[in-house]
Amino acid sequence: MYGIVNKAIEDLVTEQFGTAVWKQVLDKSGVDVDFFISNEPYDDAITYSLAGTVAEVLNTSVSNVLVLFGEYWILKTGKEKYGGLLEAGGKNLREFLINLPSFHKRIMIMYPKLTPPEFELSHVEENSVWVHYFSKREGLKDFVQGLLQGLGKLYKTEIEIELLQDRDKGADHEIFKVRW
Repeated sequence: MYGIVNKAIEDLVTEQFGTAVWKQVLDKSGVDVDFFISNEPYDDAITYSLAGTVAEVLNTSVSNVLVLFGEYWILKTGKEKYGGLLEAGGKNLREFLINLPSFHKRIMIMYPKLTPPEFELSHVEENSVWVHYFSKREGLKDFVQGLLQGLGKLYKTEIEIELLQDRDKGADHEIFKVRW
């Protein structure tokens, strides 16, 4: 994953829990990086190690950390780094979700070595949509749930998310039903 992801994990931890907690995460994780360069790719193992160690240090589950990080990614990192792209995605949550499948194509212009997930939509209704999430990376469905929750907050829209299909249960991809 690109350094911007690891840097965002660092920013989340330092902003919400303090620099001492981040230092503890780095020490326990064994990640020996003084600072993350946003547009440089890093081994995925670093990101997974950081998320797991944050969960351990905060005495919570990796799932909770990933959901929190997903929200943070939208509300903080996304707004600061991709504000124009987020705004161009739609005037409301429904429009943004409908445009979501093309979002990473625009991001790949900035990050050419990116291995992005793919999103497809189905069952598009006035107040709900099914978001299909495909990724080569495993274990990130909770991050995607956090992203969806963050989008709801970004667009000031109360949402419900239901996981309809799960790779952990044998499916080939996740499906989230998002209602507003």
